[in-house]
Amino acid sequence: MINKMGILFVCKYNRFRSRVAESYFNKVNKNISVSSAGIFIGRPISPRMKAEVKKYGIIISGTPRAISSKLLSETDMVIIVADDVPKSLFKFNGKYPQRVIKWSIKDSRSSDKLAVDITVRKIINNIDSLNNKLKEVMK
Repeated sequence: MINKMGILFVCKYNRFRSRVAESYFNKVNKNISVSSAGIFIGRPISPRMKAEVKKYGIIISGTPRAISSKLLSETDMVIIVADDVPKSLFKFNGKYPQRVIKWSIKDSRSSDKLAVDITVRKIINNIDSLNNKLKEVMK
């Protein structure tokens, strides 16, 4: 049995950015195992933000979670979907994922509908680009 490649999307609180990335990636690519986590555990996002992302077919469910050694051990690639999480947190002398990518995406406030929309579109564009690259590599 061949193991699926694993990607972990990370943001500061696992409230919005990493969870949007996880949900959208799952929507466009079923061949790669993805999950999301935060450096810290945040509060759940507002119903208003959930409604905003639902326009893109993105469903955010469950509660935020923090990074664990188990999650990292199951991951081939970490993608930081945040401007407030340093890439240096993921340098563990080769023990954890070899590949760490950072997309500097600012967090959105639920009261700013335009900022939420811009954040979601940035995440979608980055994932679409990554997904195309991964499809080429996996041919």
